Formats: sequence, structure tokens, C-alpha cells
Amino acid sequence: MFPIIPANSVAAVSGNDEGIFGFGENSSANPTAITNLVSNTGVVSSDVAGVGTARYYISACEYGGDKGIIGFGQNAGGNKSITNLVSNAGVVASDQAATTGTARYVPSACSYGEDKGIFGFGHDGSSYVAVTNLVSNAGVVASDVAGVGTARAYLAACEYGGDKGIFGFGVYTGGTRTTITNLVSNVGVVASDGAGAGTARNNIAACRYGGDKGIFGFGTDGSQTAITNLVSNAGVVASDQAAVTGTARSPSATQYGQDKGIFGYGDTGYPNAVSMTNLVSNAGVVSSDVAGVGTAKMINAACSFN
Repeated sequence: MFPIIPANSVAAVSGNDEGIFGFGENSSANPTAITNLVSNTGVVSSDVAGVGTARYYISACEYGGDKGIIGFGQNAGGNKSITNLVSNAGVVASDQAATTGTARYVPSACSYGEDKGIFGFGHDGSSYVAVTNLVSNAGVVASDVAGVGTARAYLAACEYGGDKGIFGFGVYTGGTRTTITNLVSNVGVVASDGAGAGTARNNIAACRYGGDKGIFGFGTDGSQTAITNLVSNAGVVASDQAAVTGTARSPSATQYGQDKGIFGYGDTGYPNAVSMTNLVSNAGVVSSDVAGVGTAKMINAACSFN
């Protein structure tokens, strides 16, 4: 007989099993393209030689159900709209021809619709923007979609509810920090501003956990923090969680192990790059620091695959 699998069993949880941290700046404030893979038990690998244009202030998300995409960013040559696909084995491809999207830095990105992604918001070098670019389940980035909500940058995004996404926090014109959020439907439609919760901060990170929930964490409110805000499976952001025992900083984050997450790398105050990580349980509990592996880097990106 075939076994009967209860609807709420672990086997029913969907999510990628491994993750990748990549690109950013090293402790000398030089752009890099090196990557570090995250196993399905949350173990971070040593450095993998970089592929593609070294850059920072980038973003990444999942697409295709088991792959990832790293996109946009900046280096000494200016703002970029190039992307690098990540295979379901964690291999980063060479640069894709520039998309028709607005070249910008410090956008954010998340998956939606179970197998697609979205890049949104950021700074084009002159002003904050709210434009978005959808990513198909084949990793093709679409042209700009007119922005919805407050134009801002240095924000974060993650999936929630199994097939939807949320952009949250960041900074807008005048350097004002905010807690506003914008929900993304399962067909990639971005909603108008939602009321925020918690401490307004920027250079924040976010990832999915628990199969259908999310977490925003760390970032700066003028000083580096280690506070977190959980996101329910209905997209509601909770008030601040007591600071974790982790190092206050501005990291990046991704899911791993299908239902867990990891915050990693970042800076404790630019340009003090670090490499420690903090694991997130499937109940949204953030662990204390895990010793760093690989090159310390900051203003980098992370996503899951496989």
C-alpha cells in the first residue's frame, strides 16, 4: 500500500533545500563576485570563485521552483541591470545581457506564484524608484512595471503564504526610514502601502521560514540592530522581537532546508564586513552567532535553490 501523508506533514512543505550568499563588497570595500553555498542543514561552504560582474547593493530571489537569480547592483562603473542565473546545483552563470529594466542599486527581490520572482524598488542614481520587474519561471526578467507605493531603497523582501511576497522597511527621500510594506499577489501584482510595524530601519534582510511565513531582521535605525519581525502566512508583520544574541549588523538572508532560514554576512558599520551567520528555525527562532566561513562581505545578496 502507498503511505497516507497527512496534509500538514513535513513532506507537504514546499521550499528550496539549499541557499547561496554572493557578490557584495569585501572588508577592503572592493566589489566581489565570490559565493558561498548553504547546505540543507545550514552549513556554509568555503568560497566559490566568482562568476560575472563583481558588484554590490544587489538583490536575489528564487524562480522556477528550484533555481535563483541575482540581479541589478552597482560598482565603480555605475548602476547595473545585468543578472546572473543560479542553477539548481548552485552554479552561477555568466552575466545576462542587460534587461530592459531600470539600472539601479539597492532594490529587493522575492519569489511569488511558487515559481516566479520579482525585483522591486531601489535607487537609479538620481532618485528612489518604485518600479518592479517580474521574473518568469524560465528566469527571464521583464521590462519595468510602473511603481506602486512609496519609492524607496535599502529595503527587504521575502515570500509568505506559500505563493505570495512582501516588500518592507527601507528608506525614502530625505533619508527617512520607514516600516511600510507592499504585498505581492500570487500573480505578481504589487499592492499599495500597508501599515508597518516595528522599528523603522534600512539595510535590512528577510527570508521565508516555516513553509509559509517570513521574517525581517537586523538592519540599522541609525545604529545597527539585531531585532526581528515575523511575517504571518497572511502577510501581517509583527512587532519587534527581543534582540537575538546575534551580532547587530546589516546582513542578507535566505531560506534553506525547505522550512528554515539563515541570516549571514553583512557589516557592523560600514566598512566593517563580517562573515558570521544566524540560523532561523522553522518556528522563526533566531540562533546566536555561528562562526563565519569564507570571505567577509557586506551589501551582498542571497537566495535559495534546489
